Parts: sequence; structure tokens; C-alpha cells
Amino acid sequence: MSNLPSWYPGTESKPAPMPLLRVQAFLNTVNVEEETDLLADRAAAAEWLTEVGLLPRDSELTDADLELAREVRDCLRDLTASEGDDVAQDEDLEALRKLAAGHTARLTVGQGGVLGLEDVCGETFGDALFGLLLIIRGAQLDGTWSRLKMCSNPECQWIFYDRSRNQQGSWCDMASCGNRMKNRQLRARRR
Repeated sequence: MSNLPSWYPGTESKPAPMPLLRVQAFLNTVNVEEETDLLADRAAAAEWLTEVGLLPRDSELTDADLELAREVRDCLRDLTASEGDDVAQDEDLEALRKLAAGHTARLTVGQGGVLGLEDVCGETFGDALFGLLLIIRGAQLDGTWSRLKMCSNPECQWIFYDRSRNQQGSWCDMASCGNRMKNRQLRARRR
């Protein structure tokens, strides 16, 4: 899609609205089909995280930061794969709990008394990751988080934004993953 920000990893036919697009991009830093991971190498990860605004410029990405980023990403990918089922185990949520425990959000009062949470992105890398959790919290409240899903094709697992009316989308792209999966199911039934 041509109107995606330059920092979006790959192409996307089903982008989430901002700011959830930033979370979607973070989750898609791993590409199962192409066997690539933007967070595998510290230098490449630092470049991408800086470009997307998660790592403050002139900051160094430590090995511990990178490990935390991968843990948070993998935990959030698991949550999108569960499609809202309450199957997440306590140990699966540990990275998110650890990140949340180390930060405090501040309540803001906006125009007309609208309450919000202060955006803490930009101070440290941990703050920026916590900022992603705040975006997810907002998306959970407005119902858009449940639209962020993992493609049901086990060879793809791309995170897409389900824009279907009934929120029953299963594949990142019907023409590729959807057809592949339906053909596999058809061949399995014929056997």
C-alpha cells in the first residue's frame, strides 16, 4: 500500500489506523514467510526502532533492550494469535507485566474534561515500549484491538487489521494465503 509510512516493514494491504499501525508494524518486524527478523541484529534493530520513533535518536540499543523488545513483540503476537480467547498463560504475559510494572502512566485532562493517559514515548526505550502498551489499552477500549489478527496460514503469520464487518477475517490476503489454505483443505478432504 503506497500511503504507508516509510518505517512500515514490508507491504500492507490491511493497515490498522494510527496509532495502532505503529503496534502492527512492531509486531510485523518478524516475517515468518521470508524468515527475516528486524530485531535479530542490534544494528538493524536500532536503525528501524529509531526510524519508527521507539528508540530516541542518539540512544544506544543494549542487548537487554533488544531482548525485551523481542519478548514484548512475541508476547503481543501470541495475543493476536489467540483472537481474544482467554487462553494466555501467566508465563506468556510475563514480559508485558514486567514492562508495565516498571512504568507509571499519568492521567491527563483534555478539552471538555476528556481523560487520557500521558504519552510517555521518547524518554527511554522502555518508555517507548510502554507507550505501545498504552496504544493497545486504548485500542482495547475502543474495540480496534480485536481487529488486529494473525494470518491463519502457519507459513505466513503476518499481523493484519481485519476490516470486515463481522470481524471474521482469517488471512492477511485472500488471494494468496486464503486460496492456499482453502486448496489445502480441499485436497485434505479429497484424500
